Amino acid sequence: MSILVDERTRLAVAGITGREGSFHTLNDRRYGTNVVGGVTPGKGGQDVEGIPVFDSWAEAMAEAQPNTAMIFVPPRFAADSILEAAAAGVALVIAITEGIPAHDELRVYNMLRRDHPGTRLIGPNCPGILSPGKANVGIIPASFFKEGNVGVVSRSGTLTYQIGNEIARAGFGCSTIVGIGGDPVPGSSFVDVLELFEADEQTELVVLSGEIGGSAEEEAADYIAEHMSKPVVAYIAGFTAPAGKQMGHAGAIVSGSAGTAAAKAQALEARGVRVGRTPTEAAEIAVEVLGGASVPAP
Repeated sequence: MSILVDERTRLAVAGITGREGSFHTLNDRRYGTNVVGGVTPGKGGQDVEGIPVFDSWAEAMAEAQPNTAMIFVPPRFAADSILEAAAAGVALVIAITEGIPAHDELRVYNMLRRDHPGTRLIGPNCPGILSPGKANVGIIPASFFKEGNVGVVSRSGTLTYQIGNEIARAGFGCSTIVGIGGDPVPGSSFVDVLELFEADEQTELVVLSGEIGGSAEEEAADYIAEHMSKPVVAYIAGFTAPAGKQMGHAGAIVSGSAGTAAAKAQALEARGVRVGRTPTEAAEIAVEVLGGASVPAP
């Protein structure tokens, strides 16, 4: 098994006719993802290398029955596209778009929970989801990963690729990689994804990749202690980050001692989660827990 995306995924893409949307859509299709359509208002009836384009999510649902949406539209249109996909009945929406205004993210977050509880949002500002050997929805470089039993959930895309690649070089693989994004109002949290991994038969260990800012990792630590039977290994980016500075993601800002890498690591370690101080160390801990050898040198 895996979580969220697999061979049953039927993907439609908002912004499929744009440069980035078409590039990544076709890349995902080459990987094996079942892409059934795209949505670009005013371009209905066209196609992108055989993939039909619709004017609205309602038309896409009526004609192609997607169960997964990928959002590649500009920030000012992204919130409405997410909500339109949810209103059409799409069960999983993965928002790749970066730079969505925080008030739009908050509006989407609240409206999904109030009006469309059957739709799960991953992102925005995320790399997407990859279930190796099954489906890729987003911009994750699939060649870095192998199929296996390690679940990965991360606020950072690039660090996830490094951890997954080192796990693969050690002879292990991943069940699913989920990038939840680093914006202040994510559609899904660490806790949401940990719950899915806990219930997944294929996943035997979870790697959580966090970063400074906010309280998501501390909340995950509490959830792990109370609900996770599977081992969890963590990495927190930002041990050397200057205090009070935003580092990369909009959510990665520290106030006082709260939200620092050291505080997050302390919270996780107090609940039995081993925390690597580098991505390589986190991968090595994961391999050790799984019973494998050390990660080989490049």
